[in-house]
Amino acid sequence: MSAATVAFDHSPTSPPIQPAAEPPNDRRERARQLFGVLAALPAGCPEHHRTREHLVEMHLPLVRFFARRYAGRGEPFDDLLQAGALGLVKAVDRFDPDRGLEFSTYAAPTILGEIRRHFRDRTWAVHVHRGLQELTGHVTRAATELSQELGRAPSVAELATRVGQPQERILEALDCAAAYTADSLEAPNGEDRTLGDTLGADDPALIDVELHESLAPALSKLPDRERRILQLRFYGNMTQSQIAAQLGISQMHVSRLLARTLNRLRNELLTDG
Repeated sequence: MSAATVAFDHSPTSPPIQPAAEPPNDRRERARQLFGVLAALPAGCPEHHRTREHLVEMHLPLVRFFARRYAGRGEPFDDLLQAGALGLVKAVDRFDPDRGLEFSTYAAPTILGEIRRHFRDRTWAVHVHRGLQELTGHVTRAATELSQELGRAPSVAELATRVGQPQERILEALDCAAAYTADSLEAPNGEDRTLGDTLGADDPALIDVELHESLAPALSKLPDRERRILQLRFYGNMTQSQIAAQLGISQMHVSRLLARTLNRLRNELLTDG
């Protein structure tokens, strides 16, 4: 039988499926008999396979019962059934009828374990190691209990005392709880925009900040007239002719001063680099 999908053989040679209204005591007795048959059959033979499948099918209502307890937590019910059915198959394979234990009592922890493992491995938006996931569950339950007992939200110290862990671990668990779900970048955020629209990006002006800070010492060494020419040319967006008219010098002189000043700044930046 596949571990991922539970399938059943309803061929004429399969054991007959009893009606759903079968009394519980009769159903338990029949299950004990089938487990005895299963234990006596060699593994891999057709009759062993059919008996095993029939035992799984008989106890699927137990899987549905436990799966319903975890329904409504964001996972499809069919996925929970498949996880629980995997636990049921494992329980059937490992059950020893000679120990005198009811199969449902034996199978319950295995079925619940597989359903919980499904949540642990498949539903967290960010991968978190198992120990921290389990601690998060303990802290969440403790927070609920303390809130009811105290009539207020518990402090980190109170949670640490209840759970028996250092406060640093409690803080880690509280942070971890935020990793269980994630919002889509396409989720609405206000009118006419999504969550992705609010995220920052690389600012192309950052390179200008770096250059400005690198140029500041070199600019401070320039004569007033050269600094004035640079200011008018690159911040005032004036042409060389306009600068010449404002300073009372020729346009050719402005061109020579500008070229000499830029070359000086370039050399100083290369020297600093």
